[in-house]
Order: sequence, then structure tokens, then C-alpha cells
Amino acid sequence: MSEQTITLDSRDEAILLFGSRDQHLREIRAGLGMQQLVGRGDQLILRGTDEQLSQAERVFAQLRHLLRQQGTISNEDVKTVLEVVTQGGERIATTTPDRSGEVGSRYVRPRTDGQARYVRAMRDHDLTLCIGPAGTGKTYLAVGMAVSWLRQGAVKKIVLVRPAVEAGERLGYLPGDMVAKVNPYLRPLFDALNDLMEPDQVKRYMDNDIIEICPLAYMRGRTLNQAVIILDEGQNTTVPQMKMFLTRMGNGSKIIATGDVTQVDLPPHTRSGLQDAIQRLRDVPGIALVYLDESDIVRNPLVQSILRAYEDDRPRKRKE
Repeated sequence: MSEQTITLDSRDEAILLFGSRDQHLREIRAGLGMQQLVGRGDQLILRGTDEQLSQAERVFAQLRHLLRQQGTISNEDVKTVLEVVTQGGERIATTTPDRSGEVGSRYVRPRTDGQARYVRAMRDHDLTLCIGPAGTGKTYLAVGMAVSWLRQGAVKKIVLVRPAVEAGERLGYLPGDMVAKVNPYLRPLFDALNDLMEPDQVKRYMDNDIIEICPLAYMRGRTLNQAVIILDEGQNTTVPQMKMFLTRMGNGSKIIATGDVTQVDLPPHTRSGLQDAIQRLRDVPGIALVYLDESDIVRNPLVQSILRAYEDDRPRKRKE
């Protein structure tokens, strides 16, 4: 048996992390099967096997991260993190027909603890808001879950939505039909679909209206039943647009809204609908709010360095 001590930032952090009457610590100790896990002041005393201590480190690192973001930790948070650390990320099965026409399966698995929390949140909630920087798999995993649910027959339709604001052009000025007009804005969603399914299958589903692409403005007045509705680049919605989008949910449907609140392309002094939704809905039961960060980036490792370099250039608030 090995022993380890983790020193927390403050006694206040310890109180929130330990839970009422140390209930969070008891849950973690039982979940990991540790010999000892006690809190003393601002310290955690851990005793167990090397593997148990390693898992405990990951559990507390994630819970401290959630605490900084949310200001509190629930029993559900503790159970979610324990499941992620002890069982790993669940596989997402997507359907891909081979050349003979037979249907096989391709599996996508979360590659970080944060991504695994995201997948579990989508599985267990009808509405999931995911916030994180580029490269954390927000869009890819959402599309993967949607394809998996479609394959299982849990839903009958996938609707991909994105606000068309990046290029500063109106859709009417772009050539072609609706698909051609919206294609440049929905390219990341198409890339994910074509990676998870055969392009011919994607085309067939689109022709049969099983997969639909839709500009955000065209969602007004609709109610979507038994559908997965994915909003990409949600930070570029206005508050009324986000309200309109979130209320399109019908019976048996799931909504996933993703975005990076540090990359808002709206006009100056326009509040982001995603930022607003985070504040309004954070305490609403049945809604999952998931934060991903640099540690969840699964692109080329240089992406993390690039993001940090640009973070250093951000204007800092002047001290009063």
C-alpha cells in the first residue's frame, strides 16, 4: 500500500470538495475501493494501491476543475467523474456500409476525461451545452452520438444547425440552392459526418431528409420530434436566436449546443446567446453544462501551444 497527500488551495475549497459531512469523500473512497481517504483541514490523505492513488489524483483534478467553473459540486458530478475515471470513455458506434453493401460498425471513443464527461452528459440529458476551445472534439463527438442514436433507432432524424455569420455575407448572395448556400458554414459538421459514415450514405440520408442542414434563421416556427438537433458555433447566436433554437425541441428529441465563448464574431455590444444560456440554465434540472479546456485538445499538440500564445495577448483588466 502507498500513501499520498494532496494539499488544496484553501480551507474553503476543501469544504466544497469534501461535501456535507464528507459525503463526497465517502463516495470516492467506495468508488475506488481505497483503504483510506480522509480530509484534514486543507489536505487530503490517501492510502491505497498505486493504481487507486493514480485514479484518485485524476478524480480530484477533475472535481477541482469543475469547482472552479461551477462554484459548487453535486453528488451527480462526483458519480460522473468516478465513472469516467474507473470505466473510461464509452464507445460510440456508428454505421458504415462496406463495399459489399453489408453494414458494419465503426467506433469512436473519447480520448480525454473531459470528452468522456461530455459523452455521458449527452447520453443522460436531453439538452447539453458544451463550451470549449478549438480541437476539443465538441462537434465531432456530438455528430458521433447523433449517428449512433440514429443507428440504434432512438431517433429518426439529425438536424445540423449553424449561424452563418463568419464570412460577413448574407446567404442570399451566395450561389446555388439551400445546400450550396449553407455548405461553407456547415463544413465542419459535414467533415465529421463523412468521417463517421460513408459519403454515399450521408448523401442518401440527406436526399431522404434523414439528415437535414438548416440555417439557424430557418428554424423558427418548427417543432422537431425524435430528432437530434446540433447547433455548432453557438457563441455566434444572439440571445433571441438561442431562445428560439432551444425551444424547437419536440418529443423524444435531444439538443446539443456547442461553442467557444472566447471566439464570438457578433457585432460589438451584442450579447452571445450561448453565454446568456449558460447563465440562465446552469441550475435548471435536466440540462447538462460541460466545459472542455486545453487538456482536452486532441489535434496536433502544437494547437495547445498556439492557443496559449494567443491567450497571452489578451488585454488584461486594469487594476483600480
